Amino acid sequence: MEKKQGFFSALKEEVIRGLSPSRSRTNSPGRARSPIAILLRRKKSGHNNYGGAYLAQPEPLIARYGVGEALAPLMEGPDQDGGETGDSKRLGSGLGQWVMGQLSRTPSMASLSCKRSDLRLLLGVMGAPLAPVQVCSTDPLPHLSIKDTPIETSTAQYILQQYTAASGGLKLQNSVRNAYAMGKLKMVACEYETAAKTVKNPYGSRGAESGGFVLWQMNPDMWYVELAVGGSKVHAGCNGKLVWRHTPWLGARTAKGPVRPLRRALQGLDPRTTASMFSDAKCIGEKTINGEDCFILKLCTDPQTLKARSEGPAEIIRHVLFGYFSQKTGLLVHMEDSHLTRIQSNGGDTVYWETTINSYLQDYRPVEGIMIAHSGRSVITLFRFGEAAMSHTKTRMEEAWTIEEVAFNIPGLSVDCFIPPGDLKSGSISETYELPQDETGKSGIALSAYHAKVAALEKAQDNWLTV
Repeated sequence: MEKKQGFFSALKEEVIRGLSPSRSRTNSPGRARSPIAILLRRKKSGHNNYGGAYLAQPEPLIARYGVGEALAPLMEGPDQDGGETGDSKRLGSGLGQWVMGQLSRTPSMASLSCKRSDLRLLLGVMGAPLAPVQVCSTDPLPHLSIKDTPIETSTAQYILQQYTAASGGLKLQNSVRNAYAMGKLKMVACEYETAAKTVKNPYGSRGAESGGFVLWQMNPDMWYVELAVGGSKVHAGCNGKLVWRHTPWLGARTAKGPVRPLRRALQGLDPRTTASMFSDAKCIGEKTINGEDCFILKLCTDPQTLKARSEGPAEIIRHVLFGYFSQKTGLLVHMEDSHLTRIQSNGGDTVYWETTINSYLQDYRPVEGIMIAHSGRSVITLFRFGEAAMSHTKTRMEEAWTIEEVAFNIPGLSVDCFIPPGDLKSGSISETYELPQDETGKSGIALSAYHAKVAALEKAQDNWLTV
């Protein structure tokens, strides 16, 4: 039988020859290829594992950014269809352009404008969101205790024990030192709603942006993800001490608040970290999800973490995570988290943003004995409201993903693969920067304390693009 070769198979062969991921670089550090680059460069073939999906090409497999190496300047994906100048590059201005394009432009021009603004909004909100709280995946789960323990807490502990057993067992999960996953996804902005009217995406699924991602994880609490959609790339990583993120419009910056897991990893890819995340949760009831009876576990972010994630006039009031565990299989089938941010602009009205992400996990299959969700979808809602009823807006977006390959305990993977980029900017960035700004710029989403820094960064990016 002909040997089926995929991304991980080629990786393993390279590692055997002594080429570790941290040393697999091209001649030019500034243009080093990355895992997602290999994913996007694969050619279709009828003789592969995925029915004509992708077959790895002979080229360097993995490249990471070491100390002193600058991330290659990246153009924002929509620029491929036309240049953007002036206010169109301003932080958070994408949503307003998209709405105006839908309402006032011809279909062809609306299509280009939609692509430019939607892609930035999609990647900003859905690209690499973090989990609500800090968690150490190596910490032991709490022992089931009934005496002097509230029933909501002891029930949650019992549900997590069932989930751990259904996912492969604690002994097997503790044997995992590192992990790798590769997948494909589609993102689309479905509709935009105001107090006066609702604007739906006229192109439906045809307007979706396709792409893929590569995720690496390593104990303790290190991870790195590359996600490419529509020609733009988002990088994010954690070396166990700080979380950083790189986007084409803001460059590389550290994230506000404590070190937190990547939410994408909790979507059926990392059951041990998921169980640790809900270790302090409470069982609040039951609910039927897609015809399956589930227990509901609720986790609230503590005030200290919320304060650390807040910045300037933007205050994160709450962040709540709900996990829906199947009563039949014990597995996590649905996850919902919602965080509310209050923004008080200087001399202006108070504006509230509520971001809700609902994720449905499907197609659980064992990988080396551990149950992994191989497909799923997320529905994201951005709800803006304030003192004036006419200022209320709601934006709905969707993402669907499939997992192509998963592997554990990869030989040669080292801490060098999780070194932050050499051009990491000083200072930090909060989640409020990912929220859209209204057309008039009165919402106060762009924090006043960072106006000068953002302007300087945009000027530097303009210089990059003109080189």
